[in-house]
Amino acid sequence: MTKKQYDIAVLGELLIDFTPVGVSEKGNPIFERNPGGGPANMACAAARMGAKPYFIGKVGDDPFGRALKKTLEDQGVDAGGLLLDREAPTTLAFVHLDETGERSFSFYRRGGADTLLRPEEADAGILDRSRFFFCSSVMMAEGPSRETSFFLMREARRRGTPVVFDPNLRPNLWADGEEMRRIVRQALPLADFLKVSEEEAQFLAGEAETEAAAAALQKEFRPRLLLVTLGAEGVLAFAGKHPLRVPGFRVNAVDTTAAGDSFTGGFLAALLASGREPEDLAPEELRAVLRTANAVGALTASRKGSISALPDKEETGRFLAEREG
Repeated sequence: MTKKQYDIAVLGELLIDFTPVGVSEKGNPIFERNPGGGPANMACAAARMGAKPYFIGKVGDDPFGRALKKTLEDQGVDAGGLLLDREAPTTLAFVHLDETGERSFSFYRRGGADTLLRPEEADAGILDRSRFFFCSSVMMAEGPSRETSFFLMREARRRGTPVVFDPNLRPNLWADGEEMRRIVRQALPLADFLKVSEEEAQFLAGEAETEAAAAALQKEFRPRLLLVTLGAEGVLAFAGKHPLRVPGFRVNAVDTTAAGDSFTGGFLAALLASGREPEDLAPEELRAVLRTANAVGALTASRKGSISALPDKEETGRFLAEREG
């Protein structure tokens, strides 16, 4: 891989997750303020694993937004592309957890700063100085940020910077499911690396079975690499003629909020550390990269929070060594 100033230029939402942490003496739920947002989680996970990300986005010039910018910087993410908006608030999300740790969200985002990032506010030149460009579909749900997302994806392709796309579908942020499917499918041809959950693969491909959905996406959109995450079961990868299934790790999952994001950050960091393109990795080499990604996701799911739950390179290494012994 060619050495560049940054490993990953990351476009996306940066917001506050209010995560449940218990019940008050009066029986009311208690929520803890946590930094979050899928792309931000991914960027911080990659940074903790040794990569150098650059973040592009917008938050409110308010206590929440200023704290979020500091969080990125404290995690080793260059926040040079993060703008503070004096007119719009920082987006908030309340996380709801079921008994298995699976989460759902209530967003307070209409008119939020992250939806208002305009193409002319994003420095496309950063793509020339980055090894990868990453984005998700949340910025495509509403506002000028939709145009900005497509602008940077197309610019990355034009400049030869591989695009990593995680749809990260959040139906409650869209006008309706059909609009979400239509817009996201417009983005899929621009993705060099595509990461989807099995539910997202089925939805986007219109197939009820995971492997059939993955095969349909691979055939129609031809990403260089397709990763279908399977939760605790691991990941299904398509990097050549034959799929590669890599089992996950069993942990006591208490909060899966950032598990998929951290998987992607762990994957990109491990791929960068290999110095190879995915197509050039032998199956066992790709398996090792994906085991690292699975480990990062599993560790994240084993504790509450999002960015605060992310493991670093040393912890991930110990986790893997213990399970190989």
